[in-house]
Amino acid sequence: MSSAASSIKQSPNVNNAASGGHGWPRRTPQGQPHLDGNKFTASQPLTINRPINLYPLTNYTFGTKEPLFEKDPSVPARFQRMREEFEKIGMRRSVEGVLLVHEHGLPHVLLLQLGTTFFKLPGGELNAGEDEVEGLKRLLTETLGRQDGVKQDWIVEDTIGNWWRPNFEPPQYPYIPPHITKPKEHKRLFLVQLGEKEAFVTPRALWVSRHCGR
Repeated sequence: MSSAASSIKQSPNVNNAASGGHGWPRRTPQGQPHLDGNKFTASQPLTINRPINLYPLTNYTFGTKEPLFEKDPSVPARFQRMREEFEKIGMRRSVEGVLLVHEHGLPHVLLLQLGTTFFKLPGGELNAGEDEVEGLKRLLTETLGRQDGVKQDWIVEDTIGNWWRPNFEPPQYPYIPPHITKPKEHKRLFLVQLGEKEAFVTPRALWVSRHCGR
C-alpha cells in the first residue's frame, strides 16, 4: 500500500445545547468548554473544517515492553478508589487519545485490546492539577512510547468529545444529567495527529487493534 497520506475533512455538525450553536469545541482559551456550577457550557460555538492527514496502517510498527499493572484488581475496587479519591480531591479527570490511520481507503481508530472482548482508547487518569494535554502526552508515552531513548512528539489537537460519569457506576454520558450537580468523572477525548511513520511499543498483555468507523 502507498505511504502517501489520505486526507479527510473534519466538518462536524453537533448540536451544542449549552451555547445554542454547532460544532466541536477547540482547545483554545476563547472556545474552551468549562463546568460552571452544574452546567457544561462553551463560551462560543466553533466549527472545525480542515483536512486531517491519515497514513496507512502499514507505515506503523508495533513492539512490546514490560507490562503495566492495573491500579485496581476489579471493577468494584476501581469504583471504591474513585469514591475515596472524590472525598479528598473531587471529580476525577481523565483523558483519551483518538489515533487515526487508514486501511483499504477507510479511516480506522487505533484501540488497545486486552483479551478478546475488551477494547479501549489509550489514555487514563490525570494527576491532581495536571494539564490535560501534558497529561495525555504522559499517558501515551507510558502506554505506547518507545524505550530506545527516542522521544516521541505527540501532537495533541482538537477536543472531539466529552463524557461524564454521574455516579460511582459504569454508565457515562456525553452530557451532565440535569439532576447531577457533582459528576464523579469527566473524560475528555482529543484527536492526536500521527506522523507519517511511527513505532509503537505496548505493554505485554495489551496489543493495538484497529476499528473501522463505517
